[in-house]
Amino acid sequence: MEYMEFSAKTVNDAITNACQHFTVASDKLDYEVVEEGSSGFLGINAKKAVIKARVKEEKVSIEDKAKSFLNDVLGAMDITAVIDTKYIEEESTLEIVLNGEDMGILIGKRGQTLDSLQYLVSMVVNKESEEYIRVKVDTENYRERRKLTLENLAKNIAFKVKRTKRSVSLEPMNPYERRIIHSALQNDKYVTTHSEGEEPYRKVVVTLKEQ
Repeated sequence: MEYMEFSAKTVNDAITNACQHFTVASDKLDYEVVEEGSSGFLGINAKKAVIKARVKEEKVSIEDKAKSFLNDVLGAMDITAVIDTKYIEEESTLEIVLNGEDMGILIGKRGQTLDSLQYLVSMVVNKESEEYIRVKVDTENYRERRKLTLENLAKNIAFKVKRTKRSVSLEPMNPYERRIIHSALQNDKYVTTHSEGEEPYRKVVVTLKEQ
């Protein structure tokens, strides 16, 4: 809302005029004093007080922003889900869990739909945020199950590389999943990992360490 100008004999009177105009209490008013005003000498050269005012914008919580956006998206997809949110302030992390039927639709192939939702929610909550907020969207404990799957895959690939002494390239993965592979094998004495390619086709390569 744009500022509007109000004038009166005193600043307090100008504030009262603004409150009456917007039909709000003074604590809901955002104003700046343009001119303090003065009574002059015996009323001569008196100046009115002038303020610029508008109604304060109500701050919407991070969790409410995320819920509102997800409700719109899920409604457009004709999906009913309970949205549970938890903002961990000390970690600047917003955790979102979706519960309902047919959640497999929200997960998508290898979690691609869930990742897209997570990316979009992150864009929404960080649009006007002063600090970056990490967003995690999950359903049916998919993230943990996927993590365990990738860790097992990493160990199997490492075993194959040791046995064949040949490098193995994994399928393209998003940054989060690549980090899981790297982390799972970072302490392995015999193999090393690195990423190759450009997004969204960037993939992890597992190679034998030089002994």
